[in-house]
Amino acid sequence: MVMLNQSDVVGTIVWFVVFFVFMFLYPRLMLSQAIYKMEQSAEKLEDMSRRANQIVLKKSKRGNEAKQSIDAFTEFFVIEPSNIDPYGLVRKIDQTIRSMESRFSEYVEEVAPGLNREEKKQLNYGLRAAIGLRQIAKVVRHFVELTKKFKNWQMAMIINMQLPIIEKIAESEYKGTVAFVNGWPIGDSIGPLVAASFIEKPKEIAEDIVYDKVSVEGRTCFVLKARGPEPSLGRVDEAMEKLMKKNRISRVVTIDAAQKLEGEKSGSVAEGVGFAMGGIGQREIIENALLPKKVPVDSIVVKVGMTEAILPMRKEIYNSLHGAREAVVRNVRRSRKGEKVLIIGVGNSCGVPDSKRQLDEVKKAVEELERKAKEEQQKQKKGWL
Repeated sequence: MVMLNQSDVVGTIVWFVVFFVFMFLYPRLMLSQAIYKMEQSAEKLEDMSRRANQIVLKKSKRGNEAKQSIDAFTEFFVIEPSNIDPYGLVRKIDQTIRSMESRFSEYVEEVAPGLNREEKKQLNYGLRAAIGLRQIAKVVRHFVELTKKFKNWQMAMIINMQLPIIEKIAESEYKGTVAFVNGWPIGDSIGPLVAASFIEKPKEIAEDIVYDKVSVEGRTCFVLKARGPEPSLGRVDEAMEKLMKKNRISRVVTIDAAQKLEGEKSGSVAEGVGFAMGGIGQREIIENALLPKKVPVDSIVVKVGMTEAILPMRKEIYNSLHGAREAVVRNVRRSRKGEKVLIIGVGNSCGVPDSKRQLDEVKKAVEELERKAKEEQQKQKKGWL
């Protein structure tokens, strides 16, 4: 019979004690680490939100007297209409969006009456990006406090896995605030940019929408875009309604930015069918208007990254201008000579003028923004060394 010596017995007992201690202690240590990481992220996002508000405040030219008002307005929210009864839902959504647009315009007029039209639009859209960032910060803080309250490890784990994406989206909202306030072209401006490359003499036709009648490959084309270079989306549906009442449109061609899949190249151009427009409300109204007339709708999209749509326009996206123009011409050729075609540059016209004579200004702005972005990347790399 083999007897264990005293040191073996003590070692075994210590091992079992340590094992049972860690069995209960390890989950708490992991939870504490997860909460610490979430807390850091929440503080980072809240600081980013405060800085975005400061940028908007500076644009208002009101000094600290408007700070409390702007901070309060970033709590603004929109309640979506009830969809229990789907009949008339599009009209309800459209009315809600119009009310939101009106509310933003009224607030900008109230907080910064001394700004000109372009500056007010910049402030308007800067506020929207700041509100988006504020909501992200609030949601992350909500889950931090919820995890602390209930000591929920599963919730902490799920949120921690999502934090890199959340922080990236928040960073794009912050940079988008800067872009809107300064009137820089953004990724989503590529649609209006392509449309502007066809326009010679822009004329206003609807709320924040300009158009021009041009000839492309022997076809009469009505080219629409949101009014620029101030940030604007405009009422494309109203402009289309006016044009289609007076003209028999044989084809509609839309150009817009579209989110690319990871692995795809930013600025690559793709063609398809359907009305290329994000969001809800206007697109449904437009599609309902086109359906009875059976007008074919072609779409041309320029691929942008998940966060690139609201970021200052990258050179790769600007360089897609030529390819997107060629795609528009190809689709126009699909109609017969003498027919009328509607070309619509969908998206935000921030930083994009209304005619092709001023496109060199966009090119210069994009090159300058690209240079600044590279300098910032170099600084960040040096910071890690």
